[in-house]
Order: sequence, then C-alpha cells, then structure tokens
Amino acid sequence: MSPPEPDDTTPLLRDDASSDDSQDGDYRSRWRSIRVMYFTMFLSSVGFTIVITSLWPYLQKVDGSADASFLGWMVAAYSLGQMVASPIFGWWSNHRPRREPLVCSIFINLAANIYYAYAYLPKTDNKYHMLMSRAFVGFGAGNVAVVRSYVAGATSLRERTGAMANMSACQALGFILGPALQAGLSFIGEDGVTVDVIKLQLNMYTTPALLAALFGLINILLVVLVLKEHRVDEDGKQIQSINYTSEDRVDIIEEDELSIDQVAVLISNILFFTVMFIFAVFETIATPLSMDMFSWTRKEAVLYNGIIMCAIGFESILVFLAVKVASQRFGDRPVLLTGFAVIFCGFIVLLPWGNHYPKIQWADLKNNTLVSGISKAALASNNTFEPTGCPYEQTWCQYTPAIHLAQYISSDILIGVGYPACNVMSYTLYSKILGPKPQGVYMGWLTASGSGARTLGPVFVSHVYTLLGPRWAFSLICGMVLAAIILLASSYRKLIAFSVRHRRIIE
Repeated sequence: MSPPEPDDTTPLLRDDASSDDSQDGDYRSRWRSIRVMYFTMFLSSVGFTIVITSLWPYLQKVDGSADASFLGWMVAAYSLGQMVASPIFGWWSNHRPRREPLVCSIFINLAANIYYAYAYLPKTDNKYHMLMSRAFVGFGAGNVAVVRSYVAGATSLRERTGAMANMSACQALGFILGPALQAGLSFIGEDGVTVDVIKLQLNMYTTPALLAALFGLINILLVVLVLKEHRVDEDGKQIQSINYTSEDRVDIIEEDELSIDQVAVLISNILFFTVMFIFAVFETIATPLSMDMFSWTRKEAVLYNGIIMCAIGFESILVFLAVKVASQRFGDRPVLLTGFAVIFCGFIVLLPWGNHYPKIQWADLKNNTLVSGISKAALASNNTFEPTGCPYEQTWCQYTPAIHLAQYISSDILIGVGYPACNVMSYTLYSKILGPKPQGVYMGWLTASGSGARTLGPVFVSHVYTLLGPRWAFSLICGMVLAAIILLASSYRKLIAFSVRHRRIIE
C-alpha cells in the first residue's frame, strides 16, 4: 500500500505520524528529508536578511566613497552570483546525489560570510571587497534550485502546494529572524569589541555575518546526517530512491521533456522574474528611502527597518497559511492574480503626494552663518555628528513631496500580503507545469530568472531613485506590475498542470 497523501491544510512541518502507514520507513524518511529542505531554505533566508538592513550603513562606514548607486550593485552582486550558480547546481543535482551540491554551496556561503566580516580590514578598495563577498554569498545561495527541485520531486501533485507553502513559510520565518537578529545586534554599536588575535572587529555590522556562517555549519551537518534521496510520482508512489537517472528510464524522460509546454514555462519564468524584481526593488530602497524621508540615522534605520521586516515576515507566514487554503478552494492562478493586484496597490500607495517636502541634508547648516564655511567632508569626519535627511546632491529632494510614514507602513503591509502569495504560487504552478521528471535544471533556470531580477532590480532602483526620485521609480514599478497582470490574464488557460494538460486528471 502506498503512503497516504497529507491534506493540503497539514500544519507546518507535520509528518502525519498518526496515519495508518506512519511506520513505513520510506514515507517517514521522505518527510524527514523534506523538513531538512525546509530548514535549509530557512537558514538561507536568515543568511541573506540578517545583513540586508545594515548593508548600506556598513558600506558607508568602511568606504566613504560609496554612494547609493554602488549600494544597488552591492545588493545585485548577491543575485548575480545566485543567477550564475543556480543552473550549475540544478544540473549537478539531476546527475548526482543532491547532498553533493548542497554541501558545496553551503560551504561557499559560509566562507563568503566570513569574508564579508573582514571587509573592513584591507587599507583600500573596501567596497569592492564587500561586493565580492556578497557575490560569493549569492553563489552559495544557488542551492535554492536544488531545494525546490527536491521538494517538487519528493511530493505528489496534491501534496505539492502545501509543501511549497510550508517551505515558503520557513523562508518567511528566516525573513523574520534575520532582521530581528540584526536589530538585536545593533545594540553592540558601530565600535563593538576587537579580537586582536585574529584582527576581528565584532560590531553591529560584522557579528550578523559571522552568525550566518555558524548557521551554515549547522546546515551542513543536517544535510550530511539526515538528508536521504527520495522521488515519487504524481500519485505519491515511490519510484526512485536516488535522483539521477538510470539508462532504462531515458526514453520515458525524453518523452516527458517533449511534452512539456515550453510557452507556459517561459511565461512562468517571466512572471517569477517580475515578482522577484519587485521585491528586490522594495528591499533595496527601504533603508535609503527611510533615511531620506524620515531623517533617520544609520543606527535608527537598521533598527526600525529590522522591526518592520520582522512584522512583514510574521504577516507573510499568515499569508502562506491562507494561500494553502485559498489555492485548494479557488486554484493557483486566481491566488497568483490576486497577489499581483495587491502588490500594485502597495506601490500606488507609496507614490509621493502633498505639499510637505523632506528635510534636506545640510539645510540647517547652510542657514547657520556660524558654520557656513564648513565643508561636507570636514563635518563627516566628526564622529559626534551624523547628517540626516535627504542629501542635497539628489536634486529631486527639493521639489518632490515627502513620503509619509503612514504611506510607508501601509505599503509594507500590502506588499507583505501580495509578494508571498505571488512567490509561492508562481513556483508551485511552475513545478506542476513541468510534471513528473527531474526538475533540477528547470528549477535552476527559474531561480536564475529570479536572481536576474534581483540583479537588475537593485541597480535599476538605485539609479532611478538617485537621479529622478521615488515618483519615477515607483511609477515604473506600477507599470511593470500592470504588464504582469495583463500577461497572466492573457495566458490564463495555458498555465495548467502537466497532468491536467495531458488529461490524466481533471482540474
């Protein structure tokens, strides 16, 4: 008797131990391994978000020549590394046990976080050392393709939406814990303590990266000791204990390859690209925007945005749980369409309006004749003074209305609902479109498209925001979301599961 299929409303991490077939070794081992993948996604998320709110102030501290445009490249470097690595790790996982690419990628991530913590040490070009460290962290994060392909291959069609939602909920938990840890560690301060023996400064910027490296070590141990290879068909029957393919199955897989709807695959990649581009813009611009509009200091921006990101993470978990129920009742595509609509509203809310303008950096100083001759460089060198407000070099600050805190919070709430719904539905639907075949390479391309979005998004928003301001930046994002909604509506009938398309099951 084959193991029962868990209900889509199964609570997070439950392995259905109460079922009649709970003693089946393969069944219990399969769900134990899936939970390791959940935890891997959780730790990957923590490793990224634990430094994201402090990235900009750390960059300013170690290299004064860095500007907001370079911040865009800093954030993009992570995604560029992930984009390069994802197809490589995906191909590797299709031909060898998944443990190999997972351990390799996590070790790269671990080493890169240590590199990031030492980025202040070189006497010159510190910003480029930070850039390289983030690129290698992203390269290690290319294992997301392996994680998604494993979960897709180890679950039945009915289990998959619930499993993908659980995995996304774990990702959201990491999204909460990362900024929360950064916010907590911000009380160490910018100076912190120095370990002279290894020339390491433990402060609010380096400690989170070292903690992420420790998480990576834990992750390697779990993958080595607990993870087993499992693969099931769309009905949940065990068909292969290892992920790479024996010669007697080549003909079947080639047939499946030809029967995949490649147009649907392309559309799914475009939609996922849009989802990730939007969120990359959002996470990149949050700290500079809040410092410009609300006159927050570096420390305040790290703390307050950390708290906001935590709140969004909690909200996302609730959304993931709701998505499992909503997709079962209404289907994957309506939930995806609704998610895009909510994101559109979130960026509309964020558009500047009114007659209130942001505080300009140096405005108070220029109006004070006692300090009128003091240069910006001289003031910046004074550790007791930190200029706040919108930098006067950004000329749009003088004529663009300020974004109110209420707008910022409202937008966070709406995007915190729309993004997780679009995220989980886009790659759940994608895995169903691919059908019962090893998905490592295809998931690699999906992750690469998302990484490409996370590469271009920060560069786009940092340059447009710096040169033209938030009105242009967010208006262009609204146009992109609207285009995605039109594409999804026009291709609605093509985005169906492999088994539905071939009439093995009725939708």
